[in-house]
Amino acid sequence: MAQDLFHYDKMVERALRGVVRDAVKRAAKEGLRSAHHFYIGFATQMPGVVIPDSLRARYPDEMTIVLQHQYWDLEVGEDSFSVTLSFQKQPELLVIPFAAVRSFADPSVNFALEFATPDTPPAKTAGNMPAPIEAPTQPAEKTSAEVVTLDSFRKR
Repeated sequence: MAQDLFHYDKMVERALRGVVRDAVKRAAKEGLRSAHHFYIGFATQMPGVVIPDSLRARYPDEMTIVLQHQYWDLEVGEDSFSVTLSFQKQPELLVIPFAAVRSFADPSVNFALEFATPDTPPAKTAGNMPAPIEAPTQPAEKTSAEVVTLDSFRKR
């Protein structure tokens, strides 16, 4: 087999991280309407991640946040987003580079993505995500992601 000089895996990952960026950007602009809400898992030790030391001590490798009802100041840039969440009734600003995102899910529509970071295995699937920091006010439905193969889109 020929060597992949185009690095298609990197192209696909960059495109899928763009889906996360677009979804978060839309939420920042329009709010989360209907039942939409996001579970975002991220590597806490990645460069550019800004979280309080108390959270980093509690979640030294990975942390999952939920954007649903109570979040503030959601701002999205090209490479990262920032949001204020409440932890033990204390507002805290988090800055999360998209490169640090390990998983993204919108359980309201059974959509989930999972990413690998350099030198680490992929994050857990949406059905086995670690407990969220900000729990949704309504019970979350069991989710399952649909796997789509590219073969169905290829011309024969």
